[in-house]
Amino acid sequence: MEGVRFAKVTLNRPDLRFPFAPNFIERMEGQRLERLTRRAKFLQAELSSGERLFMHLGMSGRFIIEGDTALADFAHEHAANPKHHHVVFEMENGAVITYNDPRRFGFMELIGVGAPYRLDNIGPEPLGNEFNGPTLRAALKGKKSKIKAALLDQRVVAGLGNIYVCEALYRTGISPRRAAGRLKVAETDALAGHIKDVLRAAIEAGGSSLKDFSNTDGKLGYFQHSFDVYGREGESCKNCNGPIKRIVQSGRSSFFCGVCQR
Repeated sequence: MEGVRFAKVTLNRPDLRFPFAPNFIERMEGQRLERLTRRAKFLQAELSSGERLFMHLGMSGRFIIEGDTALADFAHEHAANPKHHHVVFEMENGAVITYNDPRRFGFMELIGVGAPYRLDNIGPEPLGNEFNGPTLRAALKGKKSKIKAALLDQRVVAGLGNIYVCEALYRTGISPRRAAGRLKVAETDALAGHIKDVLRAAIEAGGSSLKDFSNTDGKLGYFQHSFDVYGREGESCKNCNGPIKRIVQSGRSSFFCGVCQR
């Protein structure tokens, strides 16, 4: 799609999780996709008009690539139901990119030139060089909120989800009930390192398939088989054999070992 113009854009419904922007089709057709990148859990497409298209897959969204330029790596083993084809991008080079989403938790937001967006003030990418112990420590300084909630705050670090926060806190030996601003220097340094380690291990395993997630080739991820605490309430801790506990924080389940995590 990079460097290629949108020849035709089709919307098969007026909305996904949110309504499409006004004049979405007219603002997209004829524009060239200058650059396609990722920020947190969003795809960001920079258009020749200066506008930006942000795309989020939600829980069950996927892009299907067809046409002469289709990539073998995107050949999905499980056919998508056409009734869930919500957006179709037909490119000038013959590629057809279809957004399919049974649950419609995903969304697309077209942002005008110079207009602010929700991602403008989010924190550093967790696997980027700019994320480390000192950066994390500075972001947590003075925070009275619990460390679990703080790590889910996208202004602290971008893109971290509930599963990986639980796993990183366990590896670091930090209770999710600790006050974020009271962590020691050694703890923030270790936590930043374990966040990177957990994410890399999950990527290597193809992600975590709990409900709908699958890779571009249709295969499931396998990191869920390596969870230390997430989803293991009542089971034995792999380190001390004590029971894994679950509490609810800010409406999200936190799994942890009450012995190993302090």
